[in-house]
Amino acid sequence: VRLVESGGGLVQPGGSLRISCVASGSVFRLLHMGWYRQVPGKQREFVASITRFNGVDYADSVKGRFTISRENAKNTLFLQMNSLKPEDTAVYSCHVEGMDYWGQGTLVTVSS
Repeated sequence: VRLVESGGGLVQPGGSLRISCVASGSVFRLLHMGWYRQVPGKQREFVASITRFNGVDYADSVKGRFTISRENAKNTLFLQMNSLKPEDTAVYSCHVEGMDYWGQGTLVTVSS
């Protein structure tokens, strides 16, 4: 499975951004998918996940601000990020939960 993220960029504190991850192949609808983020020099951390049945889970730090969703017809995973804070700045990567498939990441920078 090949994963390609897009949609990162520079946004002001309090702003919104939606990032996407497109997966190759024909099994996306069966996959449990997740978003993770990493700041240079720090460990990668869990952000959100969504099961094949659309069950979702979030890190406490993003609950109420971020929404994970999927569009199986387009093999695409989304992360809608609202009320962004400077501490949300990181490289965001999508991941197939339970498997060693990662995207290359997209950089989100929250700064004024």
